[in-house]
Amino acid sequence: MPRFAANLTMMYNEHTFLERFAAAARDGFKAVEFLFPYDFRAGELKSRLDASGLTQALFNAPPGDWAGGERGLAALPGREDEFRRSIDTALGYARELGNRKLHVMAGIAPKGQPREKLRDIYLKNLAYAAQTAQAGQITIVIEPINTRDMPGYFLNRQDDAQAICAEVGAPNLKVQFDCYHCQIVEGDLATKLKRDMAGIGHIQIAGVPERHEPDIGELNYPYLFDLIDSLGYDGYIGCEYRPRAATSAGLGWLRPYLDAAR
Repeated sequence: MPRFAANLTMMYNEHTFLERFAAAARDGFKAVEFLFPYDFRAGELKSRLDASGLTQALFNAPPGDWAGGERGLAALPGREDEFRRSIDTALGYARELGNRKLHVMAGIAPKGQPREKLRDIYLKNLAYAAQTAQAGQITIVIEPINTRDMPGYFLNRQDDAQAICAEVGAPNLKVQFDCYHCQIVEGDLATKLKRDMAGIGHIQIAGVPERHEPDIGELNYPYLFDLIDSLGYDGYIGCEYRPRAATSAGLGWLRPYLDAAR
């Protein structure tokens, strides 16, 4: 039976951020994820999780200057010290929130830099992150992201992400399989899920192409949920989509799964 986590960055925007935890719990979610926690004290977020009986499923390490267009640090030359500090910050939050999965973003590839140089930096930084996270039993995940939504992002394909994880060789480094991004870049999701499930650490969903609820668009999510179950995935599936209107009103797709879980 699939287990779903509400993405509080994209969902429940009709509420202030701290109010979104309770709203998600009222709708039946048992877990949440979001992009970044760093505008709030970890203790404040933990109190919201506990008050609503929620598990923190995932968040991202600091991405650099997000407002300035940066989308991660891990593949950027000359930013290694900043990257290591960002991992230390993220792991401090993860420990307090009880979060076991941390998404590390690669970043926008700088123009004029050889890809092999960036890849070497990326692998070394990921090795550091995985080694540092291992003592806390935290899994580092990397996510291929489509270049329509994030032009120039360093990592775009599932096979490349799996190869990078294999080359680093850390048992707690895995791939974040976002169905939305994968469909836009590659398609053939079922085959890739079957091929790569052993190396997948987190799954996310959204309708394609508009990134709305997973009940509209190109993907047959009921089929994919059954497949994911059959492949033995027991983590949360992150609902990283933009609701068409009010979040709660658009959760008809979720209710059959909540009813079955009861």
